[in-house]
This record gives sequence, C-alpha cells and structure tokens, in this order.
Amino acid sequence: MAKIVQVTARAVVSYGVNPVARFLLKIGVTPNAVTVAGTIGVLIGSYFGAQGKLLAGTVIVTAFALTDALDGTMARMRGGTGRFGALLDSSMDRLADGAVFGAVAYYMAGQGNPYGGMIAALISLVAGQVVSYVKARAQSLDLNADVGIAERLERLLIVGVGGLLGAAGLEWGLPAALWVLAALSLVTVFQRLIHAARTEVKEPAE
Repeated sequence: MAKIVQVTARAVVSYGVNPVARFLLKIGVTPNAVTVAGTIGVLIGSYFGAQGKLLAGTVIVTAFALTDALDGTMARMRGGTGRFGALLDSSMDRLADGAVFGAVAYYMAGQGNPYGGMIAALISLVAGQVVSYVKARAQSLDLNADVGIAERLERLLIVGVGGLLGAAGLEWGLPAALWVLAALSLVTVFQRLIHAARTEVKEPAE
C-alpha cells in the first residue's frame, strides 16, 4: 500500500504541486509560511469535524494536508530544507495529527462511542505519534527506520475515507476506518523497530 501511495504522490507532485510551488516562490511565499498555513487549515477542518460536520471537516483537512508535499517541494526548489524548516515541519505535522485524531475522538464520544470508535481514535493518535518518534529517534542514533505500511499520508487517507463514509450516513464507516488505522499504526511501530534493529552496526568483539 505504501509503495502505491508513494508512486501516486510522485505523480501528483509532477503534475500539480510543482507548478504551484514555483508560483508561490515567485511571489515571495516561503516554505515555512506554507507549513504554518497548512497546519492552521487542518486545525480549522478538525474543528468542523469535531462539531459533526464530517464532510466539511474531511474536505478541509485533506486540502490543507496536501501542503505537506507543497512546502517540501518549495524547499527543494530553493536548494534544500534548512534545519529549522525541517524542525518546524515535523512539529506542525504532530500538532495537525493531534488535532485530527483528537477531534475524531471527541466526535465519537459525543455519538456514544459507536463500535468503540473513540477508543480506536485514541489508539491511532498515540500509535501515530510513536510511529513518527521511532523514525526520528532512530535517525539520531544512526539507525534506519524508514519503513512502514501506514506512514502519515496513509493514515490521513484512511481517516479521510472513514469521514466520507460517516458523512454518507454509514455509522460504522468512521469507526471501522479507525480500527483498521489503529491496527496498521501499531504494525508500523513494530516494523520500524525491527528494521532499525537489523540496521544496527555491531561493534566487533575485542
């Protein structure tokens, strides 16, 4: 699944994101500004979702989540991502993810937690944060944990599909998507830990 999404994402970048990135750079917009604006948009969409406006929330969150590809493309066009830009991007991603899944958990609780959807949302929230942490921590230790069936884009797509099903009146749709996401996120945590362990260079015995 991850490979399919990555190939699709590259196609989107080639035909859609690149021209937008060039235009924004030409008029003086910075990648960091796009990062912050995208996060604000996700927060607004999350608010709509928490209020039960699933269609509006899903559309807004999806639209602004695409800036995750846009700001990175802009940074590469300028000659690379600075260290602060990378830090800002990761920090805003964690904030946005927390808002999305916190909003979903809030909505599920207000609906009486059908099919355990609130619990699945909380598991997805925690596991998603750990997925990102394992990769970042592994990199700081010179290990490789850049694998996983449910990376950030996949997680947002799955919850987005659930939101659309819920908006269509299918009560089971959002909880089902959340349980699938919770399971895949936990699997991804262990995939990254196992991969990192295999890439560790063993010190020769004296």
